[in-house]
Amino acid sequence: MFTGIIEQTGTIVGLKDLGPRPGGVKRLTVAAPGVARRLREGDSLAVSGVCLTALEVNPEFFHADLAAETLARTSLGSLAGGSLVNLELPTAAGAPLGGHIVQGHVDGTGTLVSLEPVVARDDPDFNHETTDWWLTVRVPEHVRRFMVEKGSVAIEGISLTIADSDAETIRIAVLPLTYWRTNLHALRAGNPVNIEADVLVKLAYARMDAEAKPALELTESWLVASGY
Repeated sequence: MFTGIIEQTGTIVGLKDLGPRPGGVKRLTVAAPGVARRLREGDSLAVSGVCLTALEVNPEFFHADLAAETLARTSLGSLAGGSLVNLELPTAAGAPLGGHIVQGHVDGTGTLVSLEPVVARDDPDFNHETTDWWLTVRVPEHVRRFMVEKGSVAIEGISLTIADSDAETIRIAVLPLTYWRTNLHALRAGNPVNIEADVLVKLAYARMDAEAKPALELTESWLVASGY
């Protein structure tokens, strides 16, 4: 389990096919000197919100295999060499829960619509290093109902709070520390971003959906078909 508190960014070195044909498992290589020194083969970590298993670890790099499901649901397969990714190691038992419960199970990719400073760039008080930012993201249709105003969401693995939303997008206030310590400052409008809805909201909806289903009606034909 993770909490969405990013420890550092890493840099994509490469992504290659492991099998003889494209479309199968790919191996990702990430340069991450700080985090890599703390990893062992087989450890879990979150890469831009995606829970992966570290392979072939050395003090400067680690590798991870991406299954077809991971490639289909996340942005990792489309990242070019040199792209920044957010890194987080699992939360130790008993450690403070600084963000919210993040599983590393990405629900889908959204699209970054805009990331603009709260203070206008032409304002005399504008300071690129200290201003906070408004992040707007278009959310995939199947994830939208889990976007709750003032609720939590993980974007690129970062624990964030939804300020407001409309039919397609969510808007989030981003502090300067978050902007500069994560890969947000390197993203541009149109870039895909990994989204994981709050698991507690998803569980609440699952329960409501189950309760909304009509009760099973025991009919003679159903009993006969079921072998009674």
